[in-house]
Amino acid sequence: MATVVAPQRSAGSVRAGSHTADLIAGSWDRCIHDYGLDPAQIELDVVSASTLSAHRDELGEVVSIARAEMENLAAQIAGSGYALLLTDAHGVILYNRVEQSLRGSFRAAGLWDGADWSEGRQGTNGIGTCIFEHRPVIVHCGDHFASRNSALSCSASPIRNPQGDLLAVLDASSVQCEGNRAGQTHTMALVNMSARLIEKCVFLNANANYRILRFHSRPEFVSLIHDGMIAVDEGGRILAVDDGAACQLGFDERTPLIGRDIGEVFDIDADILADRASDSGQTVWPMHEQQRGRRYFASVRRPAEPGRPGRVTVARSDDSALRVSAARRHQARGFADLAGSDPTMAYNVRCARRVADRQVQIMLRGETGTGKEIFARAIHSASRRSASPFVAVNCAAIPESLIESELFGYKSGAFTGARRDGMRGRILQSSGGTLFLDEIGDMPVELQTRLLRVLEEREVVPLGSETPIAVDLNVISATHADLMARVEAGSFREDLYYRLNGITLTLPAVRERSDRQSLLRSVVSLEHDGDVAVKIEEDALEALVRYPWPGNIRQMRNVMRTALALCDDLTIGLADLPAEITRTVGGHEPRAGYQGGGAVTAAGPLECAERAALLAALDDNRWNISHTAAQLDMSRNTLYRKMKKHDIPPSRQR
Repeated sequence: MATVVAPQRSAGSVRAGSHTADLIAGSWDRCIHDYGLDPAQIELDVVSASTLSAHRDELGEVVSIARAEMENLAAQIAGSGYALLLTDAHGVILYNRVEQSLRGSFRAAGLWDGADWSEGRQGTNGIGTCIFEHRPVIVHCGDHFASRNSALSCSASPIRNPQGDLLAVLDASSVQCEGNRAGQTHTMALVNMSARLIEKCVFLNANANYRILRFHSRPEFVSLIHDGMIAVDEGGRILAVDDGAACQLGFDERTPLIGRDIGEVFDIDADILADRASDSGQTVWPMHEQQRGRRYFASVRRPAEPGRPGRVTVARSDDSALRVSAARRHQARGFADLAGSDPTMAYNVRCARRVADRQVQIMLRGETGTGKEIFARAIHSASRRSASPFVAVNCAAIPESLIESELFGYKSGAFTGARRDGMRGRILQSSGGTLFLDEIGDMPVELQTRLLRVLEEREVVPLGSETPIAVDLNVISATHADLMARVEAGSFREDLYYRLNGITLTLPAVRERSDRQSLLRSVVSLEHDGDVAVKIEEDALEALVRYPWPGNIRQMRNVMRTALALCDDLTIGLADLPAEITRTVGGHEPRAGYQGGGAVTAAGPLECAERAALLAALDDNRWNISHTAAQLDMSRNTLYRKMKKHDIPPSRQR
């Protein structure tokens, strides 16, 4: 065997393993000393048709779930020269998705159904090394151990079962090695997101006969790829946990949570889960973690009924799809609908009307769920730009590795994995219309610099291009955070802050609005499409008006949507409302067990509203006591006293 020298790597060029300084060098070491491979003598192994069929049968529905998501991913990277591959945990390719014109070159490279790409057979490669490392990996060009594979570039991500064991690998590979490994991060991010979505579907199907609790610290991320999932039996015992849940709860692995009672983890119990469960799991409500007191928002899906499997297939509920739905539902909502009779909202509407066509940059502030995007759409609709696109971008929902290309676009060949004909970014898509930048405070600092240049020069330069393109840009930004505090902390550019902040309009929380009753009726009319009017019984209306709504309009819509589904004869009563709302009405027996999540307890609605306001302000300022006290216009000592009064811990780990 010829002498083999492992590739030299500069510091940080690849992610180090837990016990090795270099992932690629560690893999090469295994190839030489453990597998006894010679890079010049590696041949392709292909299993028989019957063996391939057995491998596919072993994974069963996972293959069909993955194939559906691979079709979605293929549409995103069409024309980029990549093949999508699904393998089992042994490295055998079970399914490929390759453009017709490229099939010959990928077959010649051995990237085809039945080929064994385990590390022990092919040496260092995306699939095999991902299987060994159990984490996403990029193996680029000369990283490959086998000489015959040095023209490949591979980005692979593991797919795990509900117990955390490796099920399969999703890989995107190119047979034309271009650029450097840093240029593969865009492709890697897309592959990783698709792998996580497949895992979600596998988890839901494997636990279809149990209640599924889904949660996240931000309500808009519940039931999306970002949330955590826990399967719970009828007695409240935790049966399975996904990586998202373990990570949010501060665990490096899932096993410490398995077998525990759900009440040990959150301030809920089995009765509450049974009471709140629905077929769709769309109603979102607040809860708190027991150990650290952190607030989450959650939904529960009930077990599938006997004879109805309740299987889940891939149907992307990503940010863009949700926004299309939101646009259709809210396209008729004008300023008159939004203002209601609340003085603060009336002031906001009056200001927005006056500046809508004056090239004044509007910044919307408000807690999560207060309707910032709805308000931004209304501004767009009332302006002379209404006939042009309204393009919404959630800066917190797009992975950092993708947000640059999403915003600014790219030209053909800008990076490995780029579409052959390039892509217009969201900024260019919004030209002549309105660009809505939601959660602007979460935009990476380096991209803030590029955005500032676009705002000042009124032109954008796509990635990989040197030619600026003129853009007619109108930006409305939104945030739930104190951006000035972030400016002081150095995480947000001061010059960009003043460039975006021509006028700040603060949308009040529901608990602060004087028109809660009319707001409720407006939400009901939005959720009810029929011609017959919906009635709300007096005691139910009283409970709804008194409740502080910590999740704001988003929570209100979820509650009223569920109430409409449960009520008889289009009349909403107390029995159609969740326990934390009905307990505000004297003499009504609430549904058992619920004690947290912003519920109105014996302390009364005003005290509960104050507690909810404190929690919201603390979340806005990432639990920085000084910043929170300044926002609430009180001393630190006063804030500490109020936190103690409401049993709020002094800090929460993130």
